Amino acid sequence: MATLLIVDDEKSTRDGLRMALEEEFDCYLASSIKEAMSILKSEPIDLLLTDLRLAGDNGMDLLDQALAIPQPPVAVMMTAYGSVDTAVEAMRRGAWNFVTKPLNLDEVELLLKRASRSRSLEKDKVRLEHEVKDLREKAGNRKHGLESLIGKSAAMQKVSELVTQVAPTRATILIEGESGTGKELVAHAIHQLSGRPAEKMLVVNCAALSPQLLESELFGHEKGAFTGASQRRIGRFEQANGGTIFLDEIGEIDQATQVKLLRVLSERTVERVGSNKPINVDVRVITATNKNLRELVSKGEFREDLFFRLNVVRILMPTLCQRAEDVVILAQAFLREFSSENQKKLKPLTDDALSKLRSYSWPGNVRELRTAIEHGVVMSNEDVIGCQHLPYFLNSSEHKPTLSAAQSSPLSVQKEDSHAEQMPLASNEEFNLHVLELQVIRRALRETKDNRTEAARLLGISRRTLQRKLKDIESPS
Repeated sequence: MATLLIVDDEKSTRDGLRMALEEEFDCYLASSIKEAMSILKSEPIDLLLTDLRLAGDNGMDLLDQALAIPQPPVAVMMTAYGSVDTAVEAMRRGAWNFVTKPLNLDEVELLLKRASRSRSLEKDKVRLEHEVKDLREKAGNRKHGLESLIGKSAAMQKVSELVTQVAPTRATILIEGESGTGKELVAHAIHQLSGRPAEKMLVVNCAALSPQLLESELFGHEKGAFTGASQRRIGRFEQANGGTIFLDEIGEIDQATQVKLLRVLSERTVERVGSNKPINVDVRVITATNKNLRELVSKGEFREDLFFRLNVVRILMPTLCQRAEDVVILAQAFLREFSSENQKKLKPLTDDALSKLRSYSWPGNVRELRTAIEHGVVMSNEDVIGCQHLPYFLNSSEHKPTLSAAQSSPLSVQKEDSHAEQMPLASNEEFNLHVLELQVIRRALRETKDNRTEAARLLGISRRTLQRKLKDIESPS
């Protein structure tokens, strides 16, 4: 259903037009230029029907401002002061058509339907242009969409092959992996290789919003649905119709939102908050998490039926330690990126600097490596980038060895606090995932003087993830 913004300073006219047109159009109302522009900048409006006289404002000014936004609506002017000169001026400034008051509602509806078809044709034209461009690019580059997945390791080759296989399908995809491993890059690659790359891909970080805000963000809300809901809002699923939605940190959503998301996946419909009217959506859903969803299901924190819906295809992202042979390749790619971005001459990394990069364990994964290279590019005023230009944690006396080095040592480790004790471990996996993690977190907190936000940034994880890991550390064993 096309969205229509009706702008008139007379409430009776606004309400009358809405009642006459709401069966065919999703109607928004505004009484002034300021109110209209607020809606146009926050909602995807297809059609604009505005009066020429707006309580001291000029509808022509609204027309100019509306047509200047990135995705302008198709505009129709209405006035009781119609004349040939006014109509010509409105058309010259970009109006699609012009109607005079008193309005013939059948004529207005017919005109808006024609304007809506014009809008659809314009969208089809843009989409076809993108598809032609995409086909040309694919002809010259068979790995289109995978160029951002840098690496020659067996682990990354496996990821690339899986992306290539599942992208053209409609399957819902779950991407799992530690923070900083590149889950969002994989989601973008899937979208680019899908059958809908010309359409939108919207990204939502589920951990960044409260449950109430997340529900409204995903599904939209009606005016008056809750305190502060002064206007109808189109949710991300509706906005992404025909395209892809990427839900990052899906393990953070609350139970109520899980129920609504399950309905979207099973019925392909959404209901705005404050409404019981289902709206059909065609959206490819990709989700990502750094949590173990199966474990959350067993704890009753995540719905099992939703997990099965999300986990149609699972892509597990390797840590940077598991693809250590890609460190130098990634470093060189980031070097080119940040040299260009900062308008600096491309400088080589010294052998000592490369050795530092190879020997570090990268608890923050690719994101941490990327930050380290950006630091080196910015700090180097010499002909090369050496160890002295890399971040302090790479040059620290406590520089943590790679897991391969750690695994060759005895399976016990000295705890790095005042309660030092030997910790016998059952396996290398337990050593890697528990002891080293605790040591790295403690070290980051010491080096940042217990600034948890800075420590999380240093580790390449979110503050929320750090808080959760600290609870594990501080709780009695």
